[in-house]
Amino acid sequence: MRNTPSNLLALLTAIVLVASLATSSQAQEPLAIQITGPATAISPDLVGVFFEDINYAADGGLYAELIQNRSFEYSPLDRLEWTPLSYWEMVNRGGGKGSLGLDASRPLHPNNPQYAVVYVDNVGDGVGVRNSGFDGIAVVKGAKYDVSLFVRQLYVERRWGGRAIPEDQAFTLTARLETRDGQNLGETQLRFTGSDWQHPTGVITVNKRESNANLVLLANTQGAVALDVVSLFPQDTFRNRKNGLRRDLAETIAALQPKFVRFPGGCLVHGNGLGNMYRWKDTIGPIEQRRAQSNIWRYHQTMGLGYFEYFQFCEDIGAKPVPVVPAAVCCQNSGITAGRGQEGLPLDQMDDYVQEVLDLIEWANGPADSEWGAKRAAAGHPEPFNLQYLGVGNEDHITPIFRKRFEIIHQAIKAKHPEITVIGTVGPAPAGPDFEQGWSIADTLGVDMVDEHYYMPPEWFLENTRRYDQYDRSKSQVYLGEYAAHDHGRQATLRSALAEAAYLTHLERNADIVRLASYAPLLARRGHTQWHPDLIYFDKHSVYPTVNYYVQQLFSLHSGDQQFDVRIAGREPGDPSTGVFASAVFDSKENTLVLKLVNTTPESEVTRIELPEGYSAESDATVHVLSGDPVHSNPMDPMSRGREAETPMVPKASTMKVAQPLEYVAPAFSVSVLRLKVKGSGGGA
Repeated sequence: MRNTPSNLLALLTAIVLVASLATSSQAQEPLAIQITGPATAISPDLVGVFFEDINYAADGGLYAELIQNRSFEYSPLDRLEWTPLSYWEMVNRGGGKGSLGLDASRPLHPNNPQYAVVYVDNVGDGVGVRNSGFDGIAVVKGAKYDVSLFVRQLYVERRWGGRAIPEDQAFTLTARLETRDGQNLGETQLRFTGSDWQHPTGVITVNKRESNANLVLLANTQGAVALDVVSLFPQDTFRNRKNGLRRDLAETIAALQPKFVRFPGGCLVHGNGLGNMYRWKDTIGPIEQRRAQSNIWRYHQTMGLGYFEYFQFCEDIGAKPVPVVPAAVCCQNSGITAGRGQEGLPLDQMDDYVQEVLDLIEWANGPADSEWGAKRAAAGHPEPFNLQYLGVGNEDHITPIFRKRFEIIHQAIKAKHPEITVIGTVGPAPAGPDFEQGWSIADTLGVDMVDEHYYMPPEWFLENTRRYDQYDRSKSQVYLGEYAAHDHGRQATLRSALAEAAYLTHLERNADIVRLASYAPLLARRGHTQWHPDLIYFDKHSVYPTVNYYVQQLFSLHSGDQQFDVRIAGREPGDPSTGVFASAVFDSKENTLVLKLVNTTPESEVTRIELPEGYSAESDATVHVLSGDPVHSNPMDPMSRGREAETPMVPKASTMKVAQPLEYVAPAFSVSVLRLKVKGSGGGA
């Protein structure tokens, strides 16, 4: 990701002033909107989402786990002040006496090496630990929460000279949700036997709504007990899936009706050094066997939200999965080296790494009796996931080290799986050396698609609404994998959303070559945010979509599989001089024409719309309009600096009588979507 500073407010004000002057002379005359055929085929998958574990998007976010540092694997590499016991506190009650320690001598799994030890010197009314989750655990009255952990009794009574533990000896832990002052909100008993690792589970039904609960575990036997993977999950997850997703966040993403989901990053993919690259095999299987690691955004990733969960989520919301694997190089910013930290896997390790990538394709698409398809089936999904796209690399510095490894990976994928669309990378900016060299590699190798990224001021998007008109259709297709308009102060304003909407009309017009596009980043937890702006903000209680979210939703919900050219006031498609931008797509399944109008000027625009030759409206039009004060953000935007709208800016729907000529008034600073059932045919794709 890349930040481009500029004086956004002054520049955009100038653009608006020019647009206003250009339109004022014809204020009495409707602005002519001419939709012309023939229709041409475009990607039906244009608008999707990009999920990266940044801003606590996964742990503490979409992943519904409520316990923080559940496996005692936090470290100063995640954050300087963190230790394996961070977010855990000792509890001694009613004369109880004990202490909390850490061990790694007999772990659950090599990928999960550390565990906590609770030493109980005197039981009293209970000795144990508590965890406050992510900023306190929010629970709902009447809701049920699954609690589980891995546990083993280390010794009974005393450490030295104590008696052996019979394998059938029973022990109990009390798992309880409490308020900060110790009020019991609900509890369950977790029973286990002997001295080997066991996995007891229980359910807590909450008796009172609470915003800042703690999970408390109390031992009832003098001695010492080992704990690992302490988990608290709401039963009410998205689609009620075990190890599932936070319902309100998942539903907010699903409401976009994204055509694809790119995951898991982003910079997260190539990581901070070769040892920190995101390796997909470490993220599947039982959660206690997954390898947690530091997050490049300076916190921790448990991998509880792993490849199986990503693919399952894509299937649940009807989106195509677009996983991204490292190009066998780490981030060029690794080791705080100002862009000089890129390293590549040694070439003698490339055969194994290439096999790892090929195994991913087999895991996703292979039959249930194949080696890796069987692992997918064992996780509960015998049917293939139907993987179509695979990204290789992310914003990598295009060096000889990168080029060599990318060529090896690309050649291997295309040789064994020519059906897979490989997506290459061309750096973090819309121009420059990495962009040019990345495209050169794509041209030489015939890469199916390249991933362009740019974060620019709103005026850049308004001035570049013809960028892809001149792209060579015989070369690689384009995935605009990360983009956003960065307004003054990195606010998610209506002004930035209008710039993105104007640019999306351009992407729709060029969706024969720009096949996929996704805003970035997607999610941000308030108070734990490394990047602004973001599409959706949230806290432990609620979800707060930005106005930019609703632009993405309008374009995704009202998409098509064909497009018509649109001329405004007789100008070429994409001409920015009027301050009004438009695109027209056709949904052949619904026989519906969709016209999108983006008015970036401070005056409403009376438009006269001419349908394509041979088409006529069959019924009234449905109209969706998003408008407001251009400098305002939706409530709860942490960067709004007091410029929040009183109520969220959301699209408003209405119907419009269709007459000839068809006239529509586009409000000032607005995005309008007009849906018309049409009849007739003027020739199509």
